[in-house]
Amino acid sequence: MSVAVLFGIFFFLVILGTPIAICLGAATFVTLVLFTPISPIEISAMMFDKIEHYSLMAIPMFIFAGNLLSKGSAAQRIIEFAKSVVGHLPGGLPISAIFASIIFAAVSGSSPATVVAIGSIMFGAIMQAGYPKKYAVGTIATAGSLGILIPPSIVLIVYGVTAEVSIGKLFMAGVIPGILLGIMLMVVTYIGARRLGFERTEPQPFKVRLKKMKDASWGLLTIVIVIGGIYGGVFTPTEAAAVACMWAFFVSVFIYRDIKFSELYSTALESAKTTAMIMFIIANAMLFAHFLTIENIPQAITEALVEANVNKYMFLLMVNLLLILAGSFMEPSAIIMIMVPLLLPVAIALGIDPIHFGIVITINMELGMVSPPVGLNLFVTSGLTGMSIKDVIIAAFPWTMTILAGLILVTYVPDIALFLPNLMFG
Repeated sequence: MSVAVLFGIFFFLVILGTPIAICLGAATFVTLVLFTPISPIEISAMMFDKIEHYSLMAIPMFIFAGNLLSKGSAAQRIIEFAKSVVGHLPGGLPISAIFASIIFAAVSGSSPATVVAIGSIMFGAIMQAGYPKKYAVGTIATAGSLGILIPPSIVLIVYGVTAEVSIGKLFMAGVIPGILLGIMLMVVTYIGARRLGFERTEPQPFKVRLKKMKDASWGLLTIVIVIGGIYGGVFTPTEAAAVACMWAFFVSVFIYRDIKFSELYSTALESAKTTAMIMFIIANAMLFAHFLTIENIPQAITEALVEANVNKYMFLLMVNLLLILAGSFMEPSAIIMIMVPLLLPVAIALGIDPIHFGIVITINMELGMVSPPVGLNLFVTSGLTGMSIKDVIIAAFPWTMTILAGLILVTYVPDIALFLPNLMFG
């Protein structure tokens, strides 16, 4: 009865269009008050307890670091470097946007931030080069989704905290799948450009490429410092976030000198707003997941699926279908906080590695970012380009299907995700 009331209130509020965090919190609050001896004051204390986690401290710092670099010229320099490397190919500018998104994703850890930073610069350039508007929009919307897979990733941090697995291993596991998906998106872009009649042009001289790389080197060093520091054992992922913050501040204010001290407040305020939104979702989702756990719902689902002789391949298919559907309506952090406590015990019982499972979930979240009706990247891209949501969805379709193909590949070939973690950590 309590579970029926919980989900009844939750879906009723979702249908009304209530923000997902409030749906989660209100449904859990009412159910706990009605069916448990826990008082409302205790519930509020539980919410704060749930977000007092050391690893979650990395989220605001990675957001601030990404905002510092995206508001300055780091994104522009990364784009110029990407253009010098692949800009001569058919579809060179859209491919450059994807390449730059891969690099910037490793700096910002955020999908919408990647779309804004790269799209705001590259959209006009791609249009000026003669590409159809839909072609430019499709590459920008989907390439930005790589921001939640390539480390450092806020989504991977949330999964690591929820699943209680190593965030360092998760970061390493996201590298090869992230690069693979980026290459797949580039190949589709290249084929499409050839069909549109775009030809290969003269590549830029090596000296020019070297200069562009030097210009972008301070921003690119963020990746080296963060990833190298984590896997070199110098600092933890949370400490890496603090280092990334200080490095981004140093580069933007003292090296590139494109952010003034007077602009730091607005940048910090924007980062705080984004952090507050994410942490509010996490707090309510953790409360929701806590109630499911005390009601033994994950254990019941595990037992039912094991007794039904569902093998791991069928289970992974079911998970992908469920998460693609959920990703079309909900924010990634909320999905992870709700679904992981339910699905991970089943995955482990079926012999699925929790690190591999986390990467599968994260790629599903990528699809959700570009899936109607509430894919966040669709709205960000629509705002940047002035196209309707419907037109953005149609434009992004070929690249969305490419991400889906990558999801299937990573789902059923776990070594793609597990190779580096096994190599680094044994």
